[in-house]
Amino acid sequence: MRVLYSVIIALATPFVLSYFAFRGFRDRAYLGRWKERFGYPPINISRHGILLHAASVGELNAATPLIEALLEYFPDQSLTVTTLTPTGSARVKQTLGNRVNHVYVPLDLYGSVNRSLRRLQPRLIIVMESEIWPNLYLQAQQLNIPLIIANARISVGSKDNYRRFPVFADRVFGSVSWYGAQTTRDAQLLVQCGANPEQVEVAGNLKFEMDIPNELPDRADALRSSLIQGRPVLIAGSTHEADERMLIPAFVELLESLPDALLVLVPRHPERFDRAVQLAERAGLRVERRTQGEIGSDLTQCFVLDTMGELMTYYAFGDVAFVGGSMGLEGGHNALEPAALGKPVLLGPNMDSAREIAVQLLQCGAAMQIGNRQEFKHAALSLLTDRVLRENMGDAGRTLIEKNKRAVGITIGVIRRLLSIESGGRNDANVP
Repeated sequence: MRVLYSVIIALATPFVLSYFAFRGFRDRAYLGRWKERFGYPPINISRHGILLHAASVGELNAATPLIEALLEYFPDQSLTVTTLTPTGSARVKQTLGNRVNHVYVPLDLYGSVNRSLRRLQPRLIIVMESEIWPNLYLQAQQLNIPLIIANARISVGSKDNYRRFPVFADRVFGSVSWYGAQTTRDAQLLVQCGANPEQVEVAGNLKFEMDIPNELPDRADALRSSLIQGRPVLIAGSTHEADERMLIPAFVELLESLPDALLVLVPRHPERFDRAVQLAERAGLRVERRTQGEIGSDLTQCFVLDTMGELMTYYAFGDVAFVGGSMGLEGGHNALEPAALGKPVLLGPNMDSAREIAVQLLQCGAAMQIGNRQEFKHAALSLLTDRVLRENMGDAGRTLIEKNKRAVGITIGVIRRLLSIESGGRNDANVP
């Protein structure tokens, strides 16, 4: 079955490369460093360290507390972070600088994966969340490289797909040394996929472990004082087309009741910055862009954050946060970021990618879920005009997060054990 899978991946590779080339028309970064995607990392990348894979920005944000812990607890180990997308690569460089190495994860071709692992010779591989790459997993097992999945999650639909090939799924899922499942439900689904029950542990969600810089609230308050002077601010973070098509008209209607309100719009992907501006202008909003400077006019109604890495600052800057990816098919993005900053959270109906977090935020009163434009307008208006309600929801979110900070400690403990076992028993001749 592995041979058939490898053949299918090989046949699909030209289409993947064509996709990268197509994306390259908008983002030139997709056209570079293709050798890395075939298992040729730069020759100056350190070997014999820890390899952590985070597909893109969402996974990387979740991994950041773990990465910081790895740098603290294993200072003698080089850390290489792999991503699939240029957006993820840019985020690594922006947030971690030269403290880690970066390389693109190779395509899951047998030759590419084998070549990459033999060149990097990692002591341990950490994969974030739901990335299942059979050739990577099985080749790591063959080379005696421990591989763990941190912040592991899986959907019922994915489980059903994997169980169509039970023998192969048992091999792939059984090759993992440890799963740090986000929830009991994830742990159960992983076992049903073929994971060894003894290797699955409910570790909690790394996203609860975010470290808010002490100076961030003060910086955001100073920004508010200098730029908007008390205007009510709605932050829409990590938005997609479906989110913007709902919230922009709703915000236009909200202006009838709150004419001085400000919408800060933060598209999820850089290639959508221009489209978000276009949608806001078509709705009749007066728009400014972050790349043109800070908010420069009291007449500005929509401020589009067309930069990367500033979302947390603007979550702190705002009064109410809407989390994108929740009105369309994307399944929602990280709702804990605004909650950690004490902001009331609005969620769309589709939070399938972060269901447990959404349920916890809703149950503790830190979030409201809306299904359409009218519900959004009503909820946003209620929150923007009721300071006590905002504070109560914000306090509930912060309390929830403090109660759930444990995943990093559990994961680091497992890594300590695996590295100790590996250093004592690994035969380096297996990895020439």
